[in-house]
Amino acid sequence: MFNKQEQKEAEQLSNSSNIIGKGTMLEGNIETFGNLRIEGKVIGHIKTKSKVAFGHSSQIDGSVLAQNAEVAGHITGSVEVTEVLVLKPTAIVEGDIITNKLIVESGATFNGSCKMGVKSKEIKIGDHGAEKEGKPLLKAQS
Repeated sequence: MFNKQEQKEAEQLSNSSNIIGKGTMLEGNIETFGNLRIEGKVIGHIKTKSKVAFGHSSQIDGSVLAQNAEVAGHITGSVEVTEVLVLKPTAIVEGDIITNKLIVESGATFNGSCKMGVKSKEIKIGDHGAEKEGKPLLKAQS
């Protein structure tokens, strides 16, 4: 499916890390192959093929799509996680959750619907057409 060069490039991209620090406000969508840590405020959609961690001071106004996620901050919008979603005691999620596995620690707040046991799906980075047409962000693997 991939040649050795493409596999090496994909591995390097997924090993990258990105940080949005406390006191930073970003307006726009974020897409990355690598890990993402957010301590600031983001107004827009977040998509990563790796893990995203939302710190205590994070405020997200938009949807989240990730392989794994850990939430300690405030998210207003839908959260889709293909593997494991962890809601820490300080987490506040106001929106629907779709995930394979969910861990809710004592004290976390969640207001919305939840669908669990989602089959493994592939996250498409750079696929903006589906989002604009109102189609789901997750694409089933063939």
